[in-house]
Amino acid sequence: MSGGIDAIHKPVLLKEVLHYLQVKPGGVYVDGTLGLGGHSEAILAASGPAGRVIGFEWDAKAMELAQRRLASFGSRLTMVARNFAELRLGLEETSCPRVDGILVDIGLSSLQLDSGGRGFSFLRDEPLDMRMDVRGKTTAADLLATSSEEELADILYYYGEERQARRIAAEIVSARKRETIESSAQLARIVSEAVPRRFHPRKIHVATRTFQGVRIAVNRELENLAALIDQAGDFLRPKARLCVISFHSLEDRIVKRKFRQHQAFEVITSRPVVAGPEEVRDNPRSRSAKMRVTARKG
Repeated sequence: MSGGIDAIHKPVLLKEVLHYLQVKPGGVYVDGTLGLGGHSEAILAASGPAGRVIGFEWDAKAMELAQRRLASFGSRLTMVARNFAELRLGLEETSCPRVDGILVDIGLSSLQLDSGGRGFSFLRDEPLDMRMDVRGKTTAADLLATSSEEELADILYYYGEERQARRIAAEIVSARKRETIESSAQLARIVSEAVPRRFHPRKIHVATRTFQGVRIAVNRELENLAALIDQAGDFLRPKARLCVISFHSLEDRIVKRKFRQHQAFEVITSRPVVAGPEEVRDNPRSRSAKMRVTARKG
């Protein structure tokens, strides 16, 4: 295992994932967000000697690093270069009609935040890309350049939960008439200037919710999450479980609602599973993680 990968990646709720996923020797599991392979590594170890993981990942750089990390597991790992919303296609391609559990860890990976160079963070000046899959056509810069003021306000309000959405959208439209908005620093500055100082949040950067909203829109994250849940029941064996880890309220609400509405599912966790104090201390990213679990009815 690479020390470099360990330095930038700590899988959240790892013990809880293994417990709720009910990982067993010889089981076949889907890791819908392979990332740098932390969860998959633990699942492969717990399901040995013959258990398998089918890992979905649409970020080519993450896939390359995960492949190195998990090379020792050989053919027990099958990697699929797709988003988890394409669950049906991916499992058909791997000739795997049923699985013993599915895990997805929704949200931005440490790799994308810390070393992606794609403008996910306002802490560095990077090209305003925000595509998790660089094969996608629309970048964040494209979205900001072509969306109407009303469309931008809706993106920021509904996806970013930004109360100052209209002010920020108006400033973006005004700013793009003067210059092309193409870097994360530009967008952060525009947001900061658009929002009166008295409305700047105390605990987070004023641009946090704007960056969230734009990222979600670029990657169609909420649509993809809903699509995954809609398909999962067709591939889980009876009593097999679907575990979804989310990091903000929009995602959590979708998961909660879809789990309750899906006729094939039986909700396992009435409340989300959260990280304990020790994990939060060791891995601050886990502070906002919430995991909900459902099972296919037997």
